[in-house]
Formats: sequence, C-alpha cells, structure tokens
Amino acid sequence: MSANSAALKRKHTGKTIKELFTTQSKPNAAAAPLSPTNKRTRRESSPVAPVSNRSTAEMYHFPSKRADMPRNADIVDITSSPDNSPAKARNGMRKAAPNMHANTGPKRLLVKNFKPTRKVDPTAFLDQTWGKLEKALDTIFRQGDIDFSLEELYRGVENVCRQNMAKDVKERLIAKCKDYVGGSLKAKVKESLGRTNVDVLRATLQAWAVWNSQTKYLDWIFCYLDRAYLLPRQESLRDISITLFRSIIFEHAKLNNRIIDGACDLVAADRTGSDLDSEMFSKTVNMFHEMHVYTLKFEPRLMDLSQEYVVKWADAESAEKSLPDYVRGTRALIDREMKRVEMFSLPNTTKRELLTLLEDHLISRKESRLINQDELADLLELNAVEDLELLYTLLERRKLGDKLRPGFMKWVEDEGTAIVFNEKEQENMVTQLLSLKRQLDTLLKLSFHRDPELGEGLREAFDKFMNKTKKTNASWGTDNSKTGEMIAKYVDMLLRGGAKAIPAQLSRKTEKPAAVEAEDDNEDAVFDEDSEVNNQLDQVLDLFRFLHGKAVFEAFYKKDLARRLLMGRSASADAERSMLSRLKIECGGGFTANLEQMFRDIELSREEMTSYKNIGEERNEKLSLDLSVNILSAAAWPTYPTVPVILPQQIQAAIDKFEAHYKIKHSGRKLEFKHALAHCQVKAKFPKGLKELVVSSFQAIVLLLFNGRKDDEHIDYNYLKEATGLPPAELNRTLQSLACAKVRPLTKHPKGREINPSDTFTLNTSFTDPKYRIKINTVQLKETAAENKETHERVAADRNYETQAAIVRILKARKRISHAELVSETIKATRNRGTLEVSGIKRNIDRLIEKEFLEREEDGLYAYIA
Repeated sequence: MSANSAALKRKHTGKTIKELFTTQSKPNAAAAPLSPTNKRTRRESSPVAPVSNRSTAEMYHFPSKRADMPRNADIVDITSSPDNSPAKARNGMRKAAPNMHANTGPKRLLVKNFKPTRKVDPTAFLDQTWGKLEKALDTIFRQGDIDFSLEELYRGVENVCRQNMAKDVKERLIAKCKDYVGGSLKAKVKESLGRTNVDVLRATLQAWAVWNSQTKYLDWIFCYLDRAYLLPRQESLRDISITLFRSIIFEHAKLNNRIIDGACDLVAADRTGSDLDSEMFSKTVNMFHEMHVYTLKFEPRLMDLSQEYVVKWADAESAEKSLPDYVRGTRALIDREMKRVEMFSLPNTTKRELLTLLEDHLISRKESRLINQDELADLLELNAVEDLELLYTLLERRKLGDKLRPGFMKWVEDEGTAIVFNEKEQENMVTQLLSLKRQLDTLLKLSFHRDPELGEGLREAFDKFMNKTKKTNASWGTDNSKTGEMIAKYVDMLLRGGAKAIPAQLSRKTEKPAAVEAEDDNEDAVFDEDSEVNNQLDQVLDLFRFLHGKAVFEAFYKKDLARRLLMGRSASADAERSMLSRLKIECGGGFTANLEQMFRDIELSREEMTSYKNIGEERNEKLSLDLSVNILSAAAWPTYPTVPVILPQQIQAAIDKFEAHYKIKHSGRKLEFKHALAHCQVKAKFPKGLKELVVSSFQAIVLLLFNGRKDDEHIDYNYLKEATGLPPAELNRTLQSLACAKVRPLTKHPKGREINPSDTFTLNTSFTDPKYRIKINTVQLKETAAENKETHERVAADRNYETQAAIVRILKARKRISHAELVSETIKATRNRGTLEVSGIKRNIDRLIEKEFLEREEDGLYAYIA
C-alpha cells in the first residue's frame, strides 16, 4: 500500500511503518476463499497450525509470518510456487538518496505489501501436491463423482513443473496409469476370453471407451505438463495413454489375436450374408487407427483371411456356375468389398491391396474360365449384350479384354461361314450377313466399348469367311465367291424396289430393342425413303469392302444394272447414281468405266429416239405403234445371246424403218436387235373388260397369235412353235408365264405346271382383274439357271486369264523365281480381282509351260522364255 509523504511524515504521525501495519485490521482465516486464484494471502491473527493437521481450506490459505509465530513453521500452497529466495527487508520503505538536499521539501514515500519468506522443501511440496492428485486419479479411475476442482489440480501441476519436478510428476502419473490399466481395466477385458472373438473385441472396445473418457480428465489436469514438458520432448499425454493401452491390453498374448480375429469375424459375417454390426466395426477401425496397429496388425490379418475366402469362393463358383452367373457374382462380390471399404473409410492401402487380391484370384487366375470359347459362343449366340459387357468390363480390370479376341473371331467366322455356305438360304444370305454385322457392331460398341483389338478381330473374321471359296452346286463347281453374287443381287433388289424392298429386320422404321436404340446417336431422326435406301446401300458397301475378288460382284451387278436400265425398273435414278459413285470411290474409275458408259448409252438413246420421233412428226408420218429403241455399246454392256424369233409384220416394219434412219445418220455402224430384252404394252379385249398388259416381246408375240380367234378355239403347242420361231426352252418359259402363273390371260389344256408338246391353249374368257394396267410376270427380270451358270463360268475363265497374265508379268520382271515365291507374288497381284486357290494357280502355271511362256529348270525354279 502507498501513502502521501505529507500524511506519513514521522514528525506529524509519530508512528513507524511497522506500527502502521500492525494496527491494520486482521482478516478472518476461516472466511478465506478456497479458490486457487488467490495467490497473495492476508495476515492472520491466529497462529498457523502444522501442515499435517490442517484442513483443505487452511492448506490453501497462507498468512504472513507474525512476530509470535514459530520461525520453522512450513506452509505449502499447491497453487503457488515455494519461494526460496533470500529474505528482503521487512519494511517496504525506500531510503532517500544520499545526495538529497534538505531544502528540497517533503518527499514521497512508497510503502509495499510484505511478501512473506517461505522456505518450503520442493520434495515436500511435490508430495503434498501428488497426494491431492492421486486422490483425484483414484476417483477418476473408479468412475466416481468429480468432487474436486480441476483448476486447483491444474495449478498444482503447473507449480510443481515450474520447480523442475515435471519428470517426477510424469513418472508417478505413468506408474499410476500402468497400475490401473494393467489391473482392473485389463481384468474386465480378460473376463471375455471364454466367449467368442467378437465378445472379446466388444469388451476391448468398452475398455477403450472407458480409458478414453478417463484420459480426458488427465488431459485437463496435466495439460501444463503435456504442453510445457512433454511436447518439447516429442511426447504427449495422448501418446502415452495409447501406448499404455496398446502394450498392456491390446498386445497381451491372450488378447491380441482374439481382438484382431474378432474384427475379422465381423467382416466374415458380412461376407456370408449376416448383418454387419456397422457401429461396432466402425469403432474397431477407429480404435486400430488411434493405437497405430491397423497397418501392422489388422490389415495383414484381414488380407490373409480375405485371400482364403476369395480363393475358396472363386473355385466353388467357377466350378458350379455358368460363365454369366460367375461374372455377375464376381462383379457383385467386388462391389460389396469396395462398398465396405468406402462405408468405413478404410485406408487406400486396404482398398488397393484388397482390390488387387480380388482381381488376381477372380480374374487373372480364372482367365481361362472367363475366355472359354464355348461359353463365349453361347453368349454371342444369345446376343447377351449386358452379360458380355459385364464379362468384358471384368476382364478389362486387368487389361485382359483383348483375350476375348480368339473366341470372338472363331464364333464370327463359324457363324458367317454357315451363312455363306447354306445353300438352302442363299437368297437370304445378304440379309442374314447384314443382321449379323449389325448385331456385332452393337456388341462392339455397347459390350466391348469399341475395343480396337476386338474391332480388328471382327474385321479379320469377316474378311476370312467372306472370301472363302468352295466348289459347290451354287457356284457351278467353280472357285467363285458366292458372296459377291448375292451382294450384287441384294443391291439389285434395293435399287428395283426402293425402301419397300428393305427386309423388316433391317429397316429403321421397325421397332428396335433398347440395345439397338442406344446405338444410334440421334434417335429422333426421321428417315425418308431415300435415306432408308442410302443407309442400306452403306451397310451393303461394308460387306462389299471385305471382298477380295470383286470380279463376281462386277459381273452380276453389271448384268442386273443392264436389266434395270433396259426395262426401266430402277426405283430411283438418284439411288443408281449414288451407288455408282460409291463403287467408284471404293474401286476406282477403271472398275466403273463400263457402268458409267451404260448410263451414257441410255441417255444417248433417249436423245436419239427424240430426234427420230421429231423427224417423223415433221414428215407427217403416222406411226402404227410407239417404238422405243436403246442403242448400246457392245463393249460396255453384257453379252446377250441372239434368240431367233419371228416378229409380227407390223413390228418388223417399224424396226426396219428405224434401222434405215439410224444407218443414214451413223454410217458404218451395225445394229443387232436383242428381242429377248424387249418389252411391250399391249391392249387386250377380254369378254369381261378391256385391259392393258405389260409383257415381254416374246409374250406379246404369242398373245398376238390369238387375235381373230374364237374364244374357245384351241391353238396347239406345235403351231405356236412354228409361228413364233422361238426355241423350245424359250417358248416353254413364255407359255408358263402366260398360262401357269398367277395372272393367266391364256388357259392351258390340260391343266398343269409343265409345258408339253401335246398341250393346247385358249384365250382365258374368265380373265379379270381390278386394275386396268396389269404387269404379267416378265421373264426377262428372272435369271435362269443357265444364265447364272454361264456368268460364273465366264468369271472363272476371266480370272484364269488374269492369273496367267499376272504370272507372265512377274516372270518377265524376275526372270527366275521359285514356286513358292511365284505363288505368293501371284496372289498379291490378283488379290483385288479375286484369286484362285493354290491348286488353281499351279494349273495355270502348267498351262503357261505348255504354251511355252515359261519353263521349269532342273533346280526347280521357273524361268521366263523370251
């Protein structure tokens, strides 16, 4: 306390400083507060009792020494540090400076509180403090009610630490905790040893929860020790408490394996379909992480047991289940394991090792099972898009998706070969191939995720079976590829019939399954007829690209194009031009030169006929019939046989007149009429009505012979033969189409499907039809077996000539060459046009030797003869 110098002058008061302090009022010791924050104490009027006999309130209240107190009385305050510094002056008065002048006037005096000198042994202070702390720890460990001040205990620990006795406090605390953890806490856990592993784990979790709740109080009380002493030494109360629990309870010889196995048993129960105690497993994982035993103890054991389970599961499932069931089960197992990892936030090391283990035993070691060609073929046969996608995705986890390529290629090749060589379904070959291609393209996109290896395998498989040759009745014993012929006929069908001719299973207008709908990038696109036809032509062109030898396709396409152009049967001129441009892009201008010339001939013929008719009109010449002639270049068009026929006089006169006109205009050119390709429109009067018939020239010639005949008058076969001059085969075909087809303007006697020389024919008096203009089955549009055979034989002969020419060119360049090299070079040179088999090439070599183009030398080499 301080006072003004004027009020405290000795001469005025007559009292000393000591007398001033002894006259102050004395506080009551019993009323002193117990708060450890009262660091400074007041003087007491009563003597201080010995430490051992004092109450708690008295122990935490320290009065100043009085003159009548014993000098050796020790007072300990655990909330303040003991002071062992030398004693200071009892009075708080500061002496005046020696050089103070007398005439300077009154001076200010400063009076300070007395600070009692406390000489307490630090060891005794530690013992007294620890006694209080130990009593509090006992209460905490037996989970009793907290009836003490945590702040007082904290201050006590702080003061002890400030006296450099933190190490002693730490050692006593660790010893106390060891006794507790190794005693009653461990005993509770050991009581569960007679039960299951899960029960042992549950008891351990309970003990861990209790210990964690108790260590919170330790953190509060010994916070200063933790921060000021342990932390600088890379230690902490938390680490010490965890280490004690781990070393005493978790690592106990009888408890360690049981605790870990208990956690693994929870996982095993979940794998077998039982309900997983999620809360318990989550607490277990957290406990293992906090004790730093997850990676060292639990994870290796979990991986060992997981491996045993997965190996057993994989062996059993792969042996008992079908491939799709095994794949679905494997996918579900991996998903469950990864979901558990995500649910309980297991470390990435566990996720990585567990996933590696699963993929190793379920995929890599079962690779032969997953790529089994027979079962893969079953899935492909069923078009199981989802199952194949699961299979591919599973294999691709280990980058094994391309391992499906051999089985995939084998199935595609077998399936395609069966379609190509199925003689009973030759007419539907291209439709089936397009359906197969669409199915496989969908699988490649949706199931195999556009895998480049599988896509290449698909192309190779198509390349193989599309170019397989086999001497069958369908190819008339030649080595020609049947696919080239059927593709050409399918294109002919599309160009003649338009969108209406597209098979239902290939049309985009038909209802599609979800898998195919997913294939289209724009599902809402609207396709008109031209788009439908163009789309089909694009798909057919995909098949066409696989053909090595395009000579067969070219021959049949050229013949069919000629029929369409001459008969005017093309559904769309734009579609015809579009197909021609596609072929030119794919095969080059040389391939389509003759085809383009055919189109030009038709255009020139139209111009020629327009000029002829204009001249007739200028001359006022009346034409008895409307004649239209197509003038064709013999080199560009297919070769057609000249069929002898006796034309009606009226028709012959019109033809002669046009021929005279043409020779005048184009001197030096020769016209040769192909009446087998002509068609006519004839007006016919039947008893039940007038009709207009669209017929071939041969049909028209036969029908004209019935003009002027009575309705019931019979004309025999021989008369028709002599009057028409047609060969028997051609006459029979014509009479069949008129009297035995669906539309019958003539009646055959007797009735039957076959035409015999003894048959007679009459006009069908009951003929009627709801339409005025009727198309009778035109025989020119139907290819005969003889024509088909002739085309195949001509292509085979041309290919032989091309092969021989290639052999000669190779020998002229190489001079001498071995047999194997010659065969190989010949195959490469003739690949685009279609090669023969090796035996066919050998036959051509022998023919060239006979023709003396080359010779066989003694060393087996072939040499060119110049």
